[in-house]
Amino acid sequence: MSRLRIAAILLLTFLGVASATANTLVSTNPISGSTLSVSPTNVTVTGQVTLLADAPDANSITVTDPNGVRVDDGTITISDKSATVGVKPLVDSGIYTVKYSLASEADAPLEGSFTFKFQSPSVISTANPNPEPSKSQTPASSSWGTNIFVIILLVAALVVSVGLSLYARKLFADR
Repeated sequence: MSRLRIAAILLLTFLGVASATANTLVSTNPISGSTLSVSPTNVTVTGQVTLLADAPDANSITVTDPNGVRVDDGTITISDKSATVGVKPLVDSGIYTVKYSLASEADAPLEGSFTFKFQSPSVISTANPNPEPSKSQTPASSSWGTNIFVIILLVAALVVSVGLSLYARKLFADR
């Protein structure tokens, strides 16, 4: 009887581990419930398990505007545990809904939905550039101390050069 009990406990333990690795939503971009003022170029859904990239019919992500019209471009890209769909430029303010169904390896599909709010800019105006002439810059002031120091360094360099050339001449003459 005790062997049967141990076998049952081990079986339940292994079944519990298998269900713990079920694919669940890890993150979304844009973040679920967030408010955006700039139209996103894509929507990304990330799960815990690697998604099937070679099953294009099994994967779907749809983005709809407040009126229920699809605004995604339908191109889904799978990268390991993430799926991304391109989004057309958003123009209507309101709540956008993202629905997804993604096939994963050896697991049930990751299915669900989330929303985000898009707040379009109220007024878009073009900038009228007004060119202004630039002010001429005045050269940095130099002090007399700096000028004298530079002149002394140049004279010292000249003296060292002349001394080295005379020394080299003497060495070659003595050979």
